[in-house]
Amino acid sequence: MTDLTAGELDKSTVEKAYDRWAPVYDLVFGAVFDRGRQAAIEAAERIGGRILEVGVGTGISLSDYSGKHKICGVDISEGMLMKAQERVAELKLKHVEGLWVMDAEHLNFPDASFDVVMAQYVITTVPNPEATLTEFSRVLKPGGEIILCSRVGAEAGLRRTLEKWFAPAARKLGWRTEFSFERYTNWAKATPGMRLVERRAMPPLGHFSLIRFGKVADGSAGSQGQTGASASPQTPLRRAAG
Repeated sequence: MTDLTAGELDKSTVEKAYDRWAPVYDLVFGAVFDRGRQAAIEAAERIGGRILEVGVGTGISLSDYSGKHKICGVDISEGMLMKAQERVAELKLKHVEGLWVMDAEHLNFPDASFDVVMAQYVITTVPNPEATLTEFSRVLKPGGEIILCSRVGAEAGLRRTLEKWFAPAARKLGWRTEFSFERYTNWAKATPGMRLVERRAMPPLGHFSLIRFGKVADGSAGSQGQTGASASPQTPLRRAAG
């Protein structure tokens, strides 16, 4: 049985938590999550094209892209995106197409808009992870990939016990500590056209994994999520020149 109700979050809690994290996020989490970020970017750039980074946060990863591809970034936290906007302007990151305040579960993009949808350390922080993944599949082009760097909960042992113990405090910070890999695989099985491509342990201590899902060219996964989205997103917080 999967832990579908364990450690559930609400949108307001997540938004407030990450607005609070915005001033210190890079300092606290920059080095800790760097290996996972680099692995996710490398996987995304192997596909290339138009890349959507969901939960782009302060834009800490934006300068790590090669510049050969177009990067769009969305985040629920306006405070985080203001930091990202400053980074894009300061570093003159012309490969950044735009930054938008947007809910990951309700992306205001048309179906099949992106070659890659990337989410780093996001899925276990959203209120409805499976619905969010389905929304990712909607905006993903056939032949593209969803690339996650995400927490995977322990199945047993001391780490599992500690995760359960810490869960109530973690929710107040906008996180889940308990999130089984079965939730990812069950979602893929239930979503037409989506298949698991890779799972690879990432530091620190293997608590996180690089997870890749591919959308088959003749799949119907794009019809599973929100439909009727407008042809262009809402006015971006900042649109990069060029």
